[in-house]
Formats: sequence, structure tokens, C-alpha cells
Amino acid sequence: MRHAIGIASWVWADDPGITPNDTGLPGLPVAKLIAGALMTWGLIACVAALVVSAIVWAWASKQGNYQYASGGKTGVLLAATAALLIGGADAIVTFASGLGGMI
Repeated sequence: MRHAIGIASWVWADDPGITPNDTGLPGLPVAKLIAGALMTWGLIACVAALVVSAIVWAWASKQGNYQYASGGKTGVLLAATAALLIGGADAIVTFASGLGGMI
């Protein structure tokens, strides 16, 4: 058993020296533009979903339809959460990548 632990620690200690770079593949600037455009479209969809959900929530509450009002509340929370994740996607991935580099 000692021998297996020694091998595992030796494998983890070896650093292959591979890091992300901007020159590895052609078309990387285009891929970054596409990702940015997808983020923009996603945020626009979140704004539209938030507005529609808020209208449904307000209208259903006014009419006494609590089932639709609950759905409107859920839509507002989901749209806000999606916007938070989309807007912070770059920071979240950077944070996770930094944690992965610590291992």
C-alpha cells in the first residue's frame, strides 16, 4: 500500500508546464467574439423574461390568481439568476480556473 501512495504523490508532484495561451489555435479571436455575442443575447433574453414575468406576477396578483402569480415570481427569480450567471460567467470561469491551478 505504501508503494501506491508513493507513486500517486510522485504523479501529482510532476508539473508538465502546460498553461492556456492565446496563440495555440487559429480563429481564437472569432471564438471570443462569438462567446461575447452569445452573452449579449443571453442578457437580452433575461431582460425580456424578467419584464414578462414581472407583468404576469403583477397582473395575476391583481386578479387574485395566485398560481400564475407564483409562476411570475419564479420567472423573476430565474431571470435574475440567469442574468447573474451570464454576466459573471467570465469571472466564475476565471475563479474556477485559478482553483484548478492550485491543485
